[in-house]
Amino acid sequence: MAALHEAESAGTGFLRRRWVEVLVIWLFWTFLAVLVATGRLLDPRWAGQEASLVRRQVLHIFSEFYTWALLTPGIFWLSRRLAFDRPRWVGRLLLLLGIGLVVALLMEVWVDFLYLYVYQLPWRRGRVDLLEGIRHFWFINDLVTFFAVLAAGFARDYFIRYQQRQQEAAQLRAQAADLQARLTEARLQALRMQLNPHFLFNTLHAISALVERDPKGVRHMIARLSELLRYTLDESGAQEVPLSQELRFLEGYLNIQQIRFQGRLEVKQEIDPDVLDALVPNLILQPIVENAIKHGISRLETTGRITLRAWREGDQLWLCVRDNGPGLSGNGQWQEGLGLRNTRARLEGLYGDAYRMELRQPPEGGVEVCISLPYHTATDLHVSAHADA
Repeated sequence: MAALHEAESAGTGFLRRRWVEVLVIWLFWTFLAVLVATGRLLDPRWAGQEASLVRRQVLHIFSEFYTWALLTPGIFWLSRRLAFDRPRWVGRLLLLLGIGLVVALLMEVWVDFLYLYVYQLPWRRGRVDLLEGIRHFWFINDLVTFFAVLAAGFARDYFIRYQQRQQEAAQLRAQAADLQARLTEARLQALRMQLNPHFLFNTLHAISALVERDPKGVRHMIARLSELLRYTLDESGAQEVPLSQELRFLEGYLNIQQIRFQGRLEVKQEIDPDVLDALVPNLILQPIVENAIKHGISRLETTGRITLRAWREGDQLWLCVRDNGPGLSGNGQWQEGLGLRNTRARLEGLYGDAYRMELRQPPEGGVEVCISLPYHTATDLHVSAHADA
């Protein structure tokens, strides 16, 4: 049904364009006829002539120009079929010249016939003589008119084809943008699917290490893990979530790690309340925290500390995760694993060049990973969508 409706709309649009073109042709030749007739009426040689004679002369002028109006669509058809941008243009030029001569001669005969026999205007020749018209080149004006209309047809044809190419190019760009968006979405979804089993396996490994030492803590870890897995399944289609929701998920993950480290892991949050509604990539902080624990906190004999910070600077949202591990030198061996590589890839897919991901080593020690991304909320996206519509 949609294809049928589209075909009907295209047919209606084609007929409308045809009628508009016919109207423009008629108006153009009417304008020329009025212009020529006005010039003749202002000619002093017409002064004093009978009104009926003047009327017949004006009608003759209009008849000639309206004949050209009837011929114009056919000449336009010739310009489309015999365009010079196709092969064998010399033969096409000769063919057009021959057709132009025939049309000019016929117009000369037709105009003379109207002049002499239809409107019965005074004429010193007294009869229509084609050979005399050829001998004196009286058809030249008609030949020039033919090629002028033909040139207009070429211009019209090139303009229509240019518009069609522009529309096709716009459609191709839209299709390419749609395909690129689909590809990016699939790539982001694949990256998220990589994170889920990676997170699950690491957490199960932490649980297995406490099975014999802390059965009660293991039960708490399994309960937390089930909640986190339920969350990842429920939010599998969302690429961005509010920061407050991301922090709640991260809190569940850190609770599991705190049970694992048996009181040797502290978590500190420095979150600006004004940015809790900001949209961030789903599960963006968990792999960064996991990397900090694996390559920083787990290498400490003392209590480890994870500090989470979030604030806004202008149009940018900053998210930072800091640990107090050995840092980038000495025994730290801080590395960028699968989680951080996927984090970079997701940020690039979502924001292009509008994000930054920095690795810092604070003066007090440890490592800090900071992410800067465009600040926006769900309300901003809703308003933008309505504005585009």
